[in-house]
Amino acid sequence: MKNLKSTIIIALSMTLIALGNSFAQKTDAVLSQEQASVTIDSIGNKLRANYIFPDVADKMIAEIESNLKKGNYKSITDPQEFASQLTEDLQSISHDKHLRVNYDPEGIAEQENVVTPADSIKYLNEYISSMQRSNFGFNKIEILEGNIGYLDLRSFSDTEYAGETAVAAMNFLSNTDAIIIDLRQNGGGSPAMIQLITSYLYGAEPVHLNNFYWRPTDTHTQTWTLPHVSGKRNPDADVYVLTSSRTFSAAEEFSYNLKNLERATIIGETTGGGAHPGGSRPATDEFTIWLPTGRAISPITKTNWEGVGVMPHIEVKADEALDIAKIKALETLIAKSKDEETIEFYDWSLQGLKIQKNPITLNESVLKKYVGAYGPRVITFEDGTLYYQRDTGTKFKLKPMNENEFMLVGLSYFRIRFLSEDHKVTALQGRYEGGRSDKNLKTK
Repeated sequence: MKNLKSTIIIALSMTLIALGNSFAQKTDAVLSQEQASVTIDSIGNKLRANYIFPDVADKMIAEIESNLKKGNYKSITDPQEFASQLTEDLQSISHDKHLRVNYDPEGIAEQENVVTPADSIKYLNEYISSMQRSNFGFNKIEILEGNIGYLDLRSFSDTEYAGETAVAAMNFLSNTDAIIIDLRQNGGGSPAMIQLITSYLYGAEPVHLNNFYWRPTDTHTQTWTLPHVSGKRNPDADVYVLTSSRTFSAAEEFSYNLKNLERATIIGETTGGGAHPGGSRPATDEFTIWLPTGRAISPITKTNWEGVGVMPHIEVKADEALDIAKIKALETLIAKSKDEETIEFYDWSLQGLKIQKNPITLNESVLKKYVGAYGPRVITFEDGTLYYQRDTGTKFKLKPMNENEFMLVGLSYFRIRFLSEDHKVTALQGRYEGGRSDKNLKTK
């Protein structure tokens, strides 16, 4: 049961660590100096025995013990403020963004109450239910225009519980020509999920992803892609990973691995810079410490992203990264394509994306010359905008692509082009994705 509790605590902590203290408990409790002293002593013992760098652990211990001795914590009576100050003091020495102290008496009490098998099952079910409510981090999966797969992944949940969801997601994306994996809001999680998802981006031959050193056991481990996965792999798809300054921990490892393996193009912002795995441990019955006990060692770079983050190939603001990735993906697919039909398929989507990003504005006089009936098709001008409607069907707003060609907002596979003779509009040509077209003469 203790192993179960530790596994759950570590998994939750790795996912939430980048969120800081945003979920800290509200309390009216008052911190005593005895509590402060006991907490610092316990934290020191845990750092000394487990922190990844023993010499840094000694310096951190000396810092907080010196602060206690000098009375620097005497004015702090709020336990949450004390936890924040300890975190700041420890990080001032280690610069380790994973390392932090939290005030969580309720959470610790709940963990300690897991005594019987029934308690253990209840605790586990609550943990699984909490992950299920967020679909194990798989927030959005879709096929974008141009056969580009998109996965918005908010956490790397434990494969023991999230494996089926991950398999379903990667199989859904298995026929796409490019895949965008959005980690802009991903704070980390399980290395096993990194391994599983990455395996779908390669063939069956195992690929060396990462190495880890674990200080408590003085051991080294390796991670490789899996030789067997359920369903279909997609090793030929171009891969793009979106990052932000909030991308952290396991999400950074995923990005770092694929960047150094030259399997993905990273687009967005430099990530948070946390490369030391570990987990949350009770320091007392009120305070926990998230304790880094290992470090990543890339088989390619022989180092990791700790303190520096993962730098993108294409550096843009996080909120611009998806649009840039979609355009980059289509441009790359066009450059690699050999036949004209395939190039036209990708270019159709590319031109639409470029107009969405950089809209064209036409004068009212130009727009009004297109108003009229074209057989069953009618063009109207309302509130400064052209609208298209066929018979009694849906009325679509038109977005100009150039002076005589328009997209329909909300209908991606169809566009219209106005044809003219002697500067007079004579017909409307309907253009369909795939190359087919039709035409109606202007009737009034």
